[in-house]
Amino acid sequence: MKATTLINHSNAQFWWLQCVGWSGWVALFWLRDVYFGQPLERVGLLLIDALAGLLLTVGLRWVYRAIWDKPVVIRVVLVLLVSYIAAAIWQPIKMYAQFVYFDDFSAVEEYGQRAYFSGIIGYSYFLMLSWSGLYFALKFYRLLQLQIQRSIKAESLAHEAQLRMLRYQLNPHFLFNTLNAISTLILEKNTPVANEMVNKLSAFLRSSLENDPMQKVDLAYEVSTMKLYLEIEKVRFDERLQVAFHIEDDAATGLVPSLLLQPLVENAIKYGVATSEAGGAISITGRVFAGDLFIEVIDNGPGMDQIPVRNAGSGGVGLKNTRARLAELYGQDHTIRFSRVQPQGLKIEIRIPFVKAGLLGVDPGKTLN
Repeated sequence: MKATTLINHSNAQFWWLQCVGWSGWVALFWLRDVYFGQPLERVGLLLIDALAGLLLTVGLRWVYRAIWDKPVVIRVVLVLLVSYIAAAIWQPIKMYAQFVYFDDFSAVEEYGQRAYFSGIIGYSYFLMLSWSGLYFALKFYRLLQLQIQRSIKAESLAHEAQLRMLRYQLNPHFLFNTLNAISTLILEKNTPVANEMVNKLSAFLRSSLENDPMQKVDLAYEVSTMKLYLEIEKVRFDERLQVAFHIEDDAATGLVPSLLLQPLVENAIKYGVATSEAGGAISITGRVFAGDLFIEVIDNGPGMDQIPVRNAGSGGVGLKNTRARLAELYGQDHTIRFSRVQPQGLKIEIRIPFVKAGLLGVDPGKTLN
């Protein structure tokens, strides 16, 4: 077990603090003796006192752990009581060690038990109460930190579950549309084309499902995945679908959520290509500017004014999913905008922080086999 793990462990942490605390107590009183010119060997007395104090406070810890679940009033009373008992035991140990060292018991004969009990109240009891207060303060602090960690972990798990749900929604959404197209081809008895689509669909799903939905990929890999998806759509639209990629070298190494482009391109195909007998063109651009990665998907379809579902405030399943994923991953540190293209068409622009793939252990330029 690593040292840091031991220190973080409650039992090891207690002993570490005990040793440091009582060593500090010895050092403080040793410096006092040096200042007043006391013999160096008096440090032996301090070591005996510190050892006794350490063992007594270990006993206090055992008692406090036993009464931890008691009502507050009972705990307060018991803390006051057991701290006094510990002080009453510690005081004669300290005094006896000093009397033996000086070989002088006259102080006991002169002052009697009054001096003994005044020592308990004046110093020993105060120190034991201080130790008890520190113990409870650290205990509550540790419980608070544990509660915070549990809360953060629960929030992280909920966040991860939400991202996984959003990511896995993409495949069924795309799958249903593709299967509908295959079904149409079968009804039209276009078996060779339907078979080709099934094969390409199988390859695309295999490649997409192999990726961890929580993992980001570099834009180059995302584009290669997108090209595999477009091969499926090419079977449907043939020459009616024209796609151009303009990805800058720096942008190609930037990390993006996996399958980020697919719903955007699917939206462009659905409204910019499928609705036109002549087909349409789609342009996908990636660039880096001012520390951010900008991705644009532009089509020459009818634009968002003619088709209400493309309104920037709404969107189909794919676009809503993309909005939700970006919000979960980047919070306020992203934008997604919809705008009209002249003379016609729609531009979807996404801005996210630019993080180079190599910095997080992802190989830049990774492509599909």
